[in-house]
Amino acid sequence: MTETALEAHHLYKVFGKNPAAGVRRLKAGETRDDILDAGTAAVIDASFSVKAGEIFVIMGLSGSGKSTIIRMLNGLLTPTDGEVLIQGRSVTRTSAKELRDIRRKSVSMVFQHFALLPHRTVLDNAAYALEIQGVGREERNARAQEILEKVGLGLWADKFPDELSGGMRQRVGLARALTSGSDILLMDEAFSALDPLIRREMQEQLVELQQELGRTIIFITHDLNEAMFLGDRIAVMRDGRIVQNGTPEEILTDPANDYVAQFVQDVDRTRVLTASAVMEPPHLTTPLTAGVRGALRVLREHQASAIFAVENRRLVGVVTDRAVIRAVKAGQTDLRQIVDDTVLTVGPDDLLTDIVERAVETPVPLAVVDEDRRLVGVIPRVVLLAALGNVPPTTREMPIIQTPIDMVAEFTPLVDAVESGATPEGSVNA
Repeated sequence: MTETALEAHHLYKVFGKNPAAGVRRLKAGETRDDILDAGTAAVIDASFSVKAGEIFVIMGLSGSGKSTIIRMLNGLLTPTDGEVLIQGRSVTRTSAKELRDIRRKSVSMVFQHFALLPHRTVLDNAAYALEIQGVGREERNARAQEILEKVGLGLWADKFPDELSGGMRQRVGLARALTSGSDILLMDEAFSALDPLIRREMQEQLVELQQELGRTIIFITHDLNEAMFLGDRIAVMRDGRIVQNGTPEEILTDPANDYVAQFVQDVDRTRVLTASAVMEPPHLTTPLTAGVRGALRVLREHQASAIFAVENRRLVGVVTDRAVIRAVKAGQTDLRQIVDDTVLTVGPDDLLTDIVERAVETPVPLAVVDEDRRLVGVIPRVVLLAALGNVPPTTREMPIIQTPIDMVAEFTPLVDAVESGATPEGSVNA
């Protein structure tokens, strides 16, 4: 996703008797409250860009300016200052004819309250944008029917809006925007009027459709959990300004200020954070070529009860202290013979909600591996618990499991014997 679909450059919107003076004063450092005699500042110096094919969420409480921004993006409102570019074409510095062309071909909007035509069928509503574009009836109906199938309304094409539930009517609005063929969808609180269960279903369906169709979506919401679920990136607004712009993980783990931190404190972190966000570097490892002797040394140095065995950075399995002790006593040197290859693994992009159960099942940290099974990190249980509780772990470098005192005592003569060249049987009582 390298192509830029939409850009907003230093947008201001001031409503009132002297908007231009309000902008000048804002640029000079005055606050929103300071310029009330000139007008109400709805948006102040907002800049961002949206990549082709991503879901970009603008979120904030009522009065934060998010709905004003989305109306400036498609020219429904003219910025007091600043510029909007859609696929390189200016929305704010263009003629009325060119603006209509941009709206017909490049951008569609899905409204909170559906905005369906009550006297038209579901199919005709879905095909309406194509009708405006001059597409023939047969072609537009075929394209609309295809999209209705995708949103689960294929059998409802001949119904009228008043025969549908709220969730179904919102699906028609979404189908109309998708049928238009525009690359960019603007969605203003599109799901906020729906019941919670239907709302969740619509969120999941939107993500699936975006992955299938590759549309660019700018989504407005006041619901942080919705923003975290949908957004590839999120712009958080407060009092007309964008106070943070980043990925859900960045906003959750590194809030820009106290306002954002308070906003995210009640978010279900397990559905946002991934393994890569909480994993530790895989320090406690040993190559297979190090043999039993090398594994024993690492275990002793870190007072750990298990380490990961790797070969060319790829995870082979886990080696435990007890397995090493038995191998030393038996005079074994090949580490591969004592590796437990049933170790549980997770991927870097796995959500915490999907890995918590696996963390409970394993006595060693979860191994994080990429698609080539390279060991890229580990998640000790204490780090996982700290992430779930939104508290920092006591250290960023955690041993796998602390070795019991009696095990450490048994290790010492073993290591000394191995390093001195003495036979294991002659050094330690079997």
